Amino acid sequence: MLDIFKKLSFLYKPYVLGVLTIGYIVGELGHYLIGVTSKQTARELIYGDISCQLNSTSFKLSELPVDCSTVETEEECMLVEKDGISYCEWNYNGLGLDYQLLAGPSFIAVFTVMGVILGIAADKYNRVRMLFVCTLIFSVAIILQGAVTEYWQMVVLRMVMALGEAGCNPLATGIMSDIFDEGKRALVMAIFNWGIYGGYGIAFPVGRYITQLNLFDLSWRICYYGAGVLGLILAILTGVTLKEPERLTIGEESTTQEKISIWQVLKQPRIILLIIASSIRHCGGNSLKFILSLCFFFIFFANFELYVLIS
Repeated sequence: MLDIFKKLSFLYKPYVLGVLTIGYIVGELGHYLIGVTSKQTARELIYGDISCQLNSTSFKLSELPVDCSTVETEEECMLVEKDGISYCEWNYNGLGLDYQLLAGPSFIAVFTVMGVILGIAADKYNRVRMLFVCTLIFSVAIILQGAVTEYWQMVVLRMVMALGEAGCNPLATGIMSDIFDEGKRALVMAIFNWGIYGGYGIAFPVGRYITQLNLFDLSWRICYYGAGVLGLILAILTGVTLKEPERLTIGEESTTQEKISIWQVLKQPRIILLIIASSIRHCGGNSLKFILSLCFFFIFFANFELYVLIS
């Protein structure tokens, strides 16, 4: 039996990369689901703006005499029809200040602060155990999001989810940096960072089509239950099958014995510029990500399956 494990030992590194990457994908899936399911979520939890909007896809937008989004009152909205059929409805659209708070500040405020704290902790404590706890936290938070009955509960759970997700990147990259040789680290990190875009891309078809299937009469909630359960499986695999690697000194640090504090690093001009550039990039990117489906897919392209293209 030991001989078999020795022969398969070459698979351990790719296995670690696979578990960590899929875990990252699931975390980002939970992060971005709200941007796709917010319309259905808002109607059950009662939050955000109310507007006149299309209630049927049996008509093409080019055939409609009146664009629902141009109607400003509920009375006028209910009177809009074609061939005797009312095709507009006055309901929550998933947008507004409440949605912005839910999608942005509630998550980012915790994510940014805890990311730094957990990054510092990763240099001192067992990273595999910490990653197990972080994955467990965000997975449970995603599952509970599917069971909420109030808006404030969703806000709190997104903050808890952010706490768990904040540790995934620094902990996982630290583990992989010590497992993989220097010549492979760039490729490994590139594959791992697929998690951001993989989770974002998967959120569209999952949030759109799984919600439409209305499995077990759970509508949008089944998306969160499924993502959370998958996260729990990955948390168990992380805690049970991964082992803490020996810490290695890499890069420029190997040429000097002088220790540099974290504050000295953060004060370097290149680091400051990198933080500013990254902030601008993510500000624009996340604004587009969370508004794209609600503003474009549900209003301007209601008859065209752009979810397939964006995924």
